[in-house]
Amino acid sequence: MAEGGLTKSEVFEEMEPSLKNILDQKSLKWIFVGGKGGVGKTTCSCSLAILLAQQRENVLLISTDPAHNISDTFNQKFSKQPVAVNGLRNLFAMEIDPAVLDKDEIQNDELQQAEGGGLSGLAQELLAEFSESIPGIDEAKGFMEILGIIENFKFSVVVFDTAPTGHTLRFLSIPNLFIKSMKKLQTMKSKFGSLFTQVLPMFGINNDPSEISGKISEYIPAVERLHNEFRNPEMSTFVCVCIPEFLSLYETERLVQELAKLEIDVRNIVVNQILKPERDSSDRVKCNMCSARFRIQSKYIEQIHDLYEDFHITECPLLGEEVRGLDKVREFSRFLIPPKKS
Repeated sequence: MAEGGLTKSEVFEEMEPSLKNILDQKSLKWIFVGGKGGVGKTTCSCSLAILLAQQRENVLLISTDPAHNISDTFNQKFSKQPVAVNGLRNLFAMEIDPAVLDKDEIQNDELQQAEGGGLSGLAQELLAEFSESIPGIDEAKGFMEILGIIENFKFSVVVFDTAPTGHTLRFLSIPNLFIKSMKKLQTMKSKFGSLFTQVLPMFGINNDPSEISGKISEYIPAVERLHNEFRNPEMSTFVCVCIPEFLSLYETERLVQELAKLEIDVRNIVVNQILKPERDSSDRVKCNMCSARFRIQSKYIEQIHDLYEDFHITECPLLGEEVRGLDKVREFSRFLIPPKKS
């Protein structure tokens, strides 16, 4: 039996194959759209943002993908500050740079500098330990900037056009990483004392340690609030986008499992680029290649419905042309909220 005493088939019948559930949930503040590269995440996120702009006071679309495809999709250049999308008074878009060195890159680069710069062995030990705890600090600073922009403009909902899965999972874990890093920072400050001051400039931190502690105290409440909002299904949700192929389905399952570990709500899957082959008068597919692809896709579509029977699964067709420009994005958005079948 499923939750609430319903059978699985009854639950499946209730899950409308549409993103209408997202539009209807007015409490949502953070909506993430992601999946494997090349599945149409940006088209879906831009289309969803347009639909939300029809119902919400003002909407912000943020690209965290280094490719920044929202500029290409809307045929309009966006920057790291919100800019109104041409033709829509209450939809704004911005592109942020998510590029931050990995922990290992920071550690290797900075330790090499330390060895050549004459730091004492104890200072090098501190540097190595600090490198282990650094994840989340630079990203959290970027997140604070985003939060400041959102609060200044008072956006009612934010849609994230995310990078491919691995980067997205790291991005979503930033608040928790930051909180852990700050605790580690405080511990090391007590442990190493004055040597702490020697190492901080190597990470671009030139402030007095007491000033740093003050800034940390300011950041932590905001980051904790964000962390709680991301885990609140009334305020945040994730939309997975995939195509009916093995690798995309595998990546989607991985993403769903990791989101569950992060306690982030996910109940919508968009299956994109579905082939609708042309048929002859006998209802046979005209093209042999199309017929073969259709059979492959049909197999994976069936698997998706079996795996995610308690999800809203929205199916979108493979189009004969690119979705570029406001009019084309508007046309595509209709596939995200198809009319109910009578």
